[in-house]
Amino acid sequence: MLRFVLPVVAALLATAGPALAQAPTVRIRGTITAVDASTLAVTSREGQALKIALVEPVTVSVMKKVDLASIAPGTYIGMTARPGSGNELQAVAVVVFPENLRGAGEGHRDWDLAPGTTMTNANVEAAVQGSSGRDLTLAYKGGSVKVLVGPDAAVVTPIPADRADLKPGATVFLSATRAADGALSASRITVSKDGVAPPM
Repeated sequence: MLRFVLPVVAALLATAGPALAQAPTVRIRGTITAVDASTLAVTSREGQALKIALVEPVTVSVMKKVDLASIAPGTYIGMTARPGSGNELQAVAVVVFPENLRGAGEGHRDWDLAPGTTMTNANVEAAVQGSSGRDLTLAYKGGSVKVLVGPDAAVVTPIPADRADLKPGATVFLSATRAADGALSASRITVSKDGVAPPM
């Protein structure tokens, strides 16, 4: 199972900080336009036509929807959020990590999903159901944040997928390594399936 959820973790950790960087990386969100045995062609959300070399062994994951009510104290999650009211953040997407990835990428950092967004990988310390959603307190080494997860937030968990799921028209989220000549390569990809797109 660990092998298949690594695409998500690698992307969530990419460019998180200098200590984690082993090579220049770039997060890519976009739509597959073509794929063959060695190359993935993607139109990025910015409209760029990109060619990404596939590095073997290629691992692929998809996202499965999770019931928000199942997120209880003790759950380890990755939370993409934007500023909310007061000191509380407003969730955009929640990725529920499997137990064997507890502690992966722990911390709170800026994110590039949209201007002002952040990513918090943390343990759920408290969960309270309110009238407008579920209020979560997330605790990580060195701090904590409060997040409101409303009904519009995507709540998902990564599950194994096949390379055959990389099809033109599918949306992807991945972290690619950029070589000195600008060439991009990746071995881990998260792709949309059954109407569930990578929300990160």
